[in-house]
Amino acid sequence: MKNLYISLVHYPVYNKNGEIVVSAITNLDIHDIARACRTFGAAGYFIINPSVEQSEIATKVIDHWKTGYGATYNKDRKDAVDLIQLVPNIKSAISTIEFERGVTPFVIATSAKGGDDILTIEQLKSVLYNEDRVTLLLLGTGHGMVMEQIPEIDRLLEPINGGEDGYNHLSVRSAASIYLYLLKK
Repeated sequence: MKNLYISLVHYPVYNKNGEIVVSAITNLDIHDIARACRTFGAAGYFIINPSVEQSEIATKVIDHWKTGYGATYNKDRKDAVDLIQLVPNIKSAISTIEFERGVTPFVIATSAKGGDDILTIEQLKSVLYNEDRVTLLLLGTGHGMVMEQIPEIDRLLEPINGGEDGYNHLSVRSAASIYLYLLKK
């Protein structure tokens, strides 16, 4: 998983009324997804949110686990939170990867609804392990990403389908963990 970066996209996303909004960063999303990334060996975890106020709050939570009391209280969480980078937009995440790795990442978006030109889990595993390609996986918040406003997306990843009745509304933390588990070698 050394070539897989996870990102949690808070903008552009839809709210329950179909409006384009900036969704809120939650404490659980910060460290739970970081812990899943660390457990499965992801290269990094981007929290993408343009709100200065929300980024300031998230920074306080992250700093608590990196350098504050939490760093000595729970070293495992500190190790996970060290993977996090807060950035204002997807382009910044891509630029950071380009700077760190010297290549433009293959950008894959997730959607519970699916869509056209779907990449299967097995195909993405082949990209990660056989092609050794650096990949940025975008996980949306709210009621899904506004795909038409994200030109950087190269492909969509197949949705996680759980049941036969069509219900498909996992928390993003659960989806991140499932995708990471399915993508492990």
